[in-house]
Amino acid sequence: MKNIRNFCIIAHIDHGKSTLADRLLEYTNTVTQRELQSQTLDDMDLEKERGITIKSHAIQMDYELNGEKYILNLIDTPGHVDFSYEVSRSIAACEGALLIVDAAQSIQAQTISNLYLALENDLEIIPILNKIDLPSANPEEVTDEIMGLLGCKYEDVLRVSGKTGEGVHQLLEEIVKRVPPPVGDPKAPLQALIFDSVYNPFRGIEAYFKIVNGSMSKNEKIKFFATGKEYGADEVGTLKLKQVPKKTIECGDVGYLISGIKDAREVKVGDTITSFVNPAEAPIDGFEEVKPMVFAGIYPIESEDFEELRFSLEKLRLNDASLVFEPESSAALGFGFRCGFLGMLHMEIVQERLEREFNMNVITTVPNVSYHGFSKKEPETAILINNPSEMIDPNLLDRVEEPYIKASIITKSDFVGAVMTLCIEKRGEIVNQSYLTADRVELTFNMPLAEVVFDFYDRLKSISKGYASFDYSPIGMRASKLVKMDILINGDMVDALSSLIHDSNAYYIGKRMCEKLRELIPRQQFDIAVQAALGAKVIARETIKALRKDVTAKCYGGDISRKRKLLEKQKEGKKKMKQIGRVEVPQSAFMAVLKLND
Repeated sequence: MKNIRNFCIIAHIDHGKSTLADRLLEYTNTVTQRELQSQTLDDMDLEKERGITIKSHAIQMDYELNGEKYILNLIDTPGHVDFSYEVSRSIAACEGALLIVDAAQSIQAQTISNLYLALENDLEIIPILNKIDLPSANPEEVTDEIMGLLGCKYEDVLRVSGKTGEGVHQLLEEIVKRVPPPVGDPKAPLQALIFDSVYNPFRGIEAYFKIVNGSMSKNEKIKFFATGKEYGADEVGTLKLKQVPKKTIECGDVGYLISGIKDAREVKVGDTITSFVNPAEAPIDGFEEVKPMVFAGIYPIESEDFEELRFSLEKLRLNDASLVFEPESSAALGFGFRCGFLGMLHMEIVQERLEREFNMNVITTVPNVSYHGFSKKEPETAILINNPSEMIDPNLLDRVEEPYIKASIITKSDFVGAVMTLCIEKRGEIVNQSYLTADRVELTFNMPLAEVVFDFYDRLKSISKGYASFDYSPIGMRASKLVKMDILINGDMVDALSSLIHDSNAYYIGKRMCEKLRELIPRQQFDIAVQAALGAKVIARETIKALRKDVTAKCYGGDISRKRKLLEKQKEGKKKMKQIGRVEVPQSAFMAVLKLND
């Protein structure tokens, strides 16, 4: 155990951590030059296309220093705010963390958030200044910032370049020296913490774990604490670029387990594996349950695909423990699922993965957040409102509370005015403003989560020319004047387009929604009225004009009454069609509200 080092990487999205991870794999001869490619550990097409890490990736490296052999277990973690749960799970399986800071961009808000997470778990932090080869790098100033943040010495900050490989050998030596070996009892009953799992269509569910106490052998009978079910360990091994089967995995190691489990609900991330013959008395304290921030309905386009969608979501949840879902139904869309996500990017990625990995064509409704409603009969009892259709009748409503967040934004001083304007427009209240350096400012706002989940992050990046970084944490619920806005198409309410919005934004959003739907809904043989309504009061309306056929084309002259007769006949036909006609709303219309600020 003294020769094992478990560590993860903490970095912002674009700090070049994937390049540095590739260098570590190369310099420890874990991968051959032929296997090495850009973003080696990111095995999803989506990750390579977008240049971001979505999933944590564990890999074992063998390293020799001063004639002694060491096992280095690296977990590469995502950097985006929407995937912070992946980071918290990785941190639970480590004793150390590499804090990677870009020498040109300096410290970002999300990096600080993940750093605090690592400090709470008592991890040994190794600060690293990356991209020192860039012409725009400012190593001295950024080193001062890191020293101020961590309270470390100047010589503690390592300077490396993932691109050229400079300083990587020194980094490997420092990992061995600074990261403490795992603490555990090899002779105690088996306790292994599951930090990830993945579905293999041929072999069932593969669980990734770290052994805290004891050891696990092939064909040993094991038990899961959460479900109490027993299985045989068909295969155990360590994680390199490909899985390496072993006879036994020792205390402190990170490995995988295949036991032929087919049901996704039987493997829970954060659960403890123990021996069936000699079980441990108690499970290891796992990590906290995920709290979804954004909710949306996901429905199959074909209603008979409902069970297939359930199966796909369960398999996806294995690989993405932050996804939560429950069945729901909609008058417009039929049966589907109410899904909880950590943010808009997370929702986008889940939708893409359903389409790519499971060939599921789905419709996603307008995202919203969870509110607390209080009725006049029981003003002390909160009713959870996940869906606008669950809103309490306005006559019985006492108040509605919405979730607020503490938003931390780090930007250049040139963009402070534009960032403040955006936050105030989104109903934000400034709490603090502090200068980290002469030209870098940290702004703290209290804001409603509902105002942040749609386009806030994109607009923030636009107005700051990509320099602002953003992170948030929930701070509780506050009473707010919210109203339910319904969209009526041809007089019929489309429940999937209903939304809960602040009273001050109702007219503006309603008008823009109607304009957007007028562009997106195909024209029919009759006029279609698109209306936004608050209860019985219509606040905005647009009309989609009918497609007209020239019924008088065959008249070459003669009495005008012939033409009038044909036009009157057409008018009667359109009137009848309007009464019985149905309007189909395309998928693009359900996402229209997200593009109101385009």
